[in-house]
Amino acid sequence: MLPQELAVMKVCESLKADPLVQAIFLKGSMGRGEHDEYSDIDLYCLVAKDEEKLFLQQRLEHLEAYRRVIFYDDFFIIAPQMIAVYDDLIHIDLFTVTADTFVEKDYFKVLYDPKYLLDPYKGTQSLELSEDEFRDDVNDVAWFLFQYKKAAARGNSIWAVKMLTNVLHHLTRVLLCRHAPHRAQLGLKTVQRNLDHDIVLKIENILEHNTPSGHPMAARLICSLVSPELKWICQHVAGADHIKLFLEKMVKSLLEETS
Repeated sequence: MLPQELAVMKVCESLKADPLVQAIFLKGSMGRGEHDEYSDIDLYCLVAKDEEKLFLQQRLEHLEAYRRVIFYDDFFIIAPQMIAVYDDLIHIDLFTVTADTFVEKDYFKVLYDPKYLLDPYKGTQSLELSEDEFRDDVNDVAWFLFQYKKAAARGNSIWAVKMLTNVLHHLTRVLLCRHAPHRAQLGLKTVQRNLDHDIVLKIENILEHNTPSGHPMAARLICSLVSPELKWICQHVAGADHIKLFLEKMVKSLLEETS
């Protein structure tokens, strides 16, 4: 048994004994059954909306059911979230959701659901991008190329590298949407598994050149990667001619500038 699996088992034992907890499930790599000894734990609890505040006060106690917590933090991104790092450096993210805040995205593994409250969400499990998400990613590829162009022109090489990093984040989701749509939500973390080897090599080459001294070549390589995909991308950006024109303009101008 991996330490992550033992941690889930111990924390779940504590959570199941809490009458405020209606259901428990995993997302992320453990939810998909793809975890290894380096994986984080994305653990979710479903609670009633009117009992959420009370449950939030008890999370650290539940997390300590595994072993000693040496670091924790409490914040909100998609839901109230407590992150904890144990003395064996296992890392768990405990999310608290209600029926109103359940995010119907990614696959999940049910650990505890005595009233079958999670059944309505099982049919919505997916890592595909919606039309809106795809359009936003294409838009962001163009936007961050634009921001890169300005940063490079003013000689701000550090910010230029950051802008190209942002481009790659969104571009890999676009490429996955074409070549492996069932994995597109995962972006950069899954390109080595789910994109053709030649595309992976091109992305690795971009990353090797994306430095304060090498970013012009990285920008050219990015545009060379986008260029043969442009026709397909533009065909699939529904009702957004302004985004298509912007992306085409940025790719063309940067290829000319870095030639």
